Amino acid sequence: MLGLLWRLTRGYRLRPWCSPYLRWRMETYGGLHAAEITFAGFWKFAWKQRRDLLRYLRWAEGMRIRAGKQRSPASPRGEG
Repeated sequence: MLGLLWRLTRGYRLRPWCSPYLRWRMETYGGLHAAEITFAGFWKFAWKQRRDLLRYLRWAEGMRIRAGKQRSPASPRGEG
């Protein structure tokens, strides 16, 4: 789960509130305007939605693991 969070914040690890991906997710999920997300707004949203965010991270990590298991062992990209 931490690995997924690490990948989602790539390039913005010390300032995740500036990540275009995380801003987009907050905008679509929380109804916030991406251009208006600040340091305080990011952490307030993360704290209020922490259970849902953890549930999302668990789900996404499970999907990543399942996708990796579906790949063919003969090819690193699962092409066959």
